[in-house]
Amino acid sequence: MANVKTLIDEWSVRDLEDGSSITINVVNCTELGNQSLPGIQVLYMGNIINYEPLMTERWAYQATKAGVEEYLLENQSWMAHDDQFVKNYLIPGSPLKVKVEVKTRTSRVVAREYELPFEV
Repeated sequence: MANVKTLIDEWSVRDLEDGSSITINVVNCTELGNQSLPGIQVLYMGNIINYEPLMTERWAYQATKAGVEEYLLENQSWMAHDDQFVKNYLIPGSPLKVKVEVKTRTSRVVAREYELPFEV
């Protein structure tokens, strides 16, 4: 069976200072990761984050170990500046959720959450 990708959401946050924007695409995939199970991809600024069962299980464990309600995926986020960023989180629990926060120099923080199509 071929992987079928379905766009869940596409949104942008504009920076009025230079007219640029940061665009986020969230895609549902029928086959993702080594086990070819359903998952979600988050795409932004040329980066792709795969929320598939094996990696998400590791992140959920790390979140539990750290004792946090929202686990920031530092290596999967763009936080080069304090006033503009894209932060990706895993929210453990039932159901598992993905959270994406975007801020530009002239915007407030815009956040959206998405439920993952699996449990760990």
